[in-house]
Amino acid sequence: MKLVLLSGGSGKRLWPMSNDIRSKQFLRVLSTEVGEPMSMLQRVWTQLDEAGLRENAYICASRAQLDVIEAQIGQASFIEEPERRDTFPAISLATAYLWDVEMAPDDDIVVIMPIDPYVDSEFFSNIKVLSQVLVESEAEMVLMGVQPTEPSSKFGYICVEPGFQADSARGWKRVSSFVEKPVRDVAEQLAAEGSLWNCGVFCFRLGYMKGVLNARGLPLSYRKLSEAFSSLPKRSFDYEVVEKASSIVVHPFSGLWTDLGTWGSLSQRITDRFIGKGRQFRCEDTHVINELGIPLLAIGLRDAIVVATPDGVLVADKEMSPHIKELVAPFEGRPMFEERLWGMYRVMDYQELSDGTEVLTRWIELLPGHNLSYHKHERRAEMWTILEGSGEVAVDGRLVQVAAGDVVRIYPEQWHAIRAQDKLAFIEVQRGSEVVEHDIVRRFHTWAEIIDYLAVVGGLRSVDAAVSMKAGSVSSA
Repeated sequence: MKLVLLSGGSGKRLWPMSNDIRSKQFLRVLSTEVGEPMSMLQRVWTQLDEAGLRENAYICASRAQLDVIEAQIGQASFIEEPERRDTFPAISLATAYLWDVEMAPDDDIVVIMPIDPYVDSEFFSNIKVLSQVLVESEAEMVLMGVQPTEPSSKFGYICVEPGFQADSARGWKRVSSFVEKPVRDVAEQLAAEGSLWNCGVFCFRLGYMKGVLNARGLPLSYRKLSEAFSSLPKRSFDYEVVEKASSIVVHPFSGLWTDLGTWGSLSQRITDRFIGKGRQFRCEDTHVINELGIPLLAIGLRDAIVVATPDGVLVADKEMSPHIKELVAPFEGRPMFEERLWGMYRVMDYQELSDGTEVLTRWIELLPGHNLSYHKHERRAEMWTILEGSGEVAVDGRLVQVAAGDVVRIYPEQWHAIRAQDKLAFIEVQRGSEVVEHDIVRRFHTWAEIIDYLAVVGGLRSVDAAVSMKAGSVSSA
């Protein structure tokens, strides 16, 4: 059995911590048993290992998420989505990868699930049972359904055939229909009838999905399907496939399952009432997260969530927090914080000067032994002020040693890179006619490639930070 974890969604209901790059599954707001910060991704990945499922697990995500995934859990089997297009395109591409790239046979069973549920270990024990249920029931697909703990309108419901119970200790049931996020009165009736919450877990044979793609005239090649990805229907797998299947059974799960999709639900799992600089005074059931370098005081609040990040500041009643998604749209812009494999950056300031020149200031931290790629910009210059640590800078065929107090100037069209020898922190000021992410041309990604190149074009002349260079300069403060 193979397991595919879908890592999609921008998590806009968790603004301002989440954005298009740092989705909710990457937020380090949960805690390990010893009190260390942990993300939803890290928690699930640990549980998969404990259940013996990690070896055959794949993560399906956009290329933009690869760095943060590897930064949090190390290397994993990765299936790249060209863009974010809902669960039908994602699952189609993931299954094509398994049979076309991994050469998995048609009768191999695959389980699809979200990457970020908050569950107990029993959940993954039930995941392992799904393949047996698929064989035993002879159905096209098996779903996992969660026993409702309340008549909630936040989830879709899986309705089962009245009075049907298979002759199986596993207790699977035949599915009769689906209801999407019903009003409370209907939810109460569905729960009373034995309907289950749809938690987005699907189990089927690879050959079944081949038939689905064939019937739609879609390519079975991973490469060709990836090239056609933007033309696939931007719809859910439930709507496009599940609701049209002729034979579906559901495996009930009665353990812990929570969708931490809003600040109200997520705050119930956050151990620390205050994270960051500052304090709260005479507050009740209030959580504060402060990622800014300035103190934050919360006084006399009740049932509130306060979040301050470079992307914005949120002060909300926990019950009202689901409305964030509809309210934040006018304020969406470039991500102001990003965790990468090499370290992290935080945007500190952005200004547009009277002559139209744009100036962006970022705090950047490079982990020991990591580097930024050898690249150049067409429309901006940069200045790096080294604040902590030591490293080396590659600029136009020269290698320069830098340490705290040094200032590096980079001009437009000048190739450059930086590597940390120990943890390196520096301020980057971008200044030009336009400061945008896509104004970048990369030549080499690894430091070994950069060193080999410098040895050829520049004789690998290493100079200290007091030496000025043509078209660019490095100086000691």
